[in-house]
Amino acid sequence: MAIERKAYARAGLLGNPSDGYFGKIIAISVKNFSARVFLDESPDLRIECSPQDEEVYGDDREFVERLNLYGYYGGTRLIKAAVKTFFDHCRIQTIPIRSKNFALRYDSDIPRQVGLGGSSAIIVAAMRALMAFHGVSIPDEVLPTLVLRAEFKELGINAGFMDRVIQVYEGCVYMDLNRSLIEGRGFGEYERIDAGLLPPLYLAYKPDLGKVSGAVLNEIRMAYDRGDPTVIRTLEEIAALAEEGRKDYGRGDFSRWPDLMNRNFDLRSRIMTISPNNMEMIQTARRCGASAKFAGSGGSLVGIYRDEDMFERLNQELGKLGAKVIRPQVV
Repeated sequence: MAIERKAYARAGLLGNPSDGYFGKIIAISVKNFSARVFLDESPDLRIECSPQDEEVYGDDREFVERLNLYGYYGGTRLIKAAVKTFFDHCRIQTIPIRSKNFALRYDSDIPRQVGLGGSSAIIVAAMRALMAFHGVSIPDEVLPTLVLRAEFKELGINAGFMDRVIQVYEGCVYMDLNRSLIEGRGFGEYERIDAGLLPPLYLAYKPDLGKVSGAVLNEIRMAYDRGDPTVIRTLEEIAALAEEGRKDYGRGDFSRWPDLMNRNFDLRSRIMTISPNNMEMIQTARRCGASAKFAGSGGSLVGIYRDEDMFERLNQELGKLGAKVIRPQVV
């Protein structure tokens, strides 16, 4: 019984990174890239190594370069965390599962560690494959919380709800992550909105800006946890931008969205150190006339462009920096 399941990359349009701090978010799935998990019945339970996790290098320079870029991480630990979390959930909820073993492997073409949700996509795809294999149904509103649990509880990754919610729901989603909802029932209010109504979006990413997202966000987490009033107030302002964006969507008026997206990044830069290379990408995109903010934790941008001439300028100018520019496929 061969099973294949996938989950897509994602981009935060408004509100991130308030999703880790009881905020509000508008995000899209990016179907240009996906993580895929393949599962089949097996005599023993086997996690097979992906080609991306093979410890083979051309020489010492490639070895050091890959460690500097990606750290000491890979997808196998994500798969293990997903499998353990799935089994734990089924046992706690007394959900029956098949008494059969399986072999599981993954593959992904999501650019690594440039803020496009590649890690969570692997876990979401693994959860979907496990659900299909065992005939288990987990409600959409609950599944993102389990994925977050796999990353935070099992692996200690500092993360929020945005990636996991949009990768489960897909399309375009408005998220209200009110503290009382999260602490009371374990999930927020998730509203699918029509991605076909969105203005023209571009996505740019620079592969050599890869950073482990949990480490990048630790700066904000530590300040928030110690009660830093500037950080708390700024995150509230960032969350309010998503709320304003949702109101504009309801009116069918996106004229303020470029300013909201720019404001999102500008507020973020108050409480997070922005590397010179990331700032150069932002400034370059804005000089082209487009709005620009981080799609995630850094290394990738998302924004609104006006017309084909502007998209071509983005392609040319960001291309000079080594960035790739695409139109995200949302629907």
